[in-house]
Amino acid sequence: MKILVCISNVPDTTSKINFTEGDTKFDTNGVQFVINPNDEFGLTRAMWFKEKQDALVHVATVGGPQTEATIRKALAIGADEAIRINSEPVDGFFVARQLAEVVKNGGYDLVIAGRESIDYNGGMVPGILATLLDMNFVNTCTNLEIEGKEVKAEREIDGGVEKISTSLPLVIGGQKGLVEESDLRIPNMRGIMMARKKALNVVEPIDAPINTKDKKFEKPAPKGQVKLVDAGNIQELIDLLHNEAKVI
Repeated sequence: MKILVCISNVPDTTSKINFTEGDTKFDTNGVQFVINPNDEFGLTRAMWFKEKQDALVHVATVGGPQTEATIRKALAIGADEAIRINSEPVDGFFVARQLAEVVKNGGYDLVIAGRESIDYNGGMVPGILATLLDMNFVNTCTNLEIEGKEVKAEREIDGGVEKISTSLPLVIGGQKGLVEESDLRIPNMRGIMMARKKALNVVEPIDAPINTKDKKFEKPAPKGQVKLVDAGNIQELIDLLHNEAKVI
């Protein structure tokens, strides 16, 4: 089985976020970038298939040279080879079109993407990718078992879990539950050393339309001051909730 794990290079959630040029561009100064958490769950599951079923695992990302540290980490975790499409990921359809070309050229049986990235939270790429490739698709996937070409999957739905039987080739949009946080792997020294010798192939993007464009970013308004009310003064609390907070 040949697996492609799609990796998105995203800011660490502890990073302080700012914008420049009139709030039209994200300021990357001082920001630590990591593997998108939903993608990391998928990568860890792919490592299980590699170890248990001798699967070949490649990772791919759309991004500039600044993303290479992130995909090197994926190689250190255990992926066999990496592909970087040399373009900025400016639009969900554009990204999916680039990844679809990689899948077509690579002959992959299983494509694992995160259900969404934690920076833009668009959630578009896995579904568009499956459509472009005419592959079966399971989104919000929380469990995946493969035997030969037969697949049993579970996906999160409102109020429960849906169990699905399907077959390869397949695209999934993975999330927590595919593996648990305790299963995530930290590269060890041997993995880091081996990653330096693994192939990181840079390919140029194909022509594809860019259908959306960011016009402006806006940060949430800062929280106001907290008002403390004496535990015995219930009437004051009611007045504040009614007249200021306007929630009653």
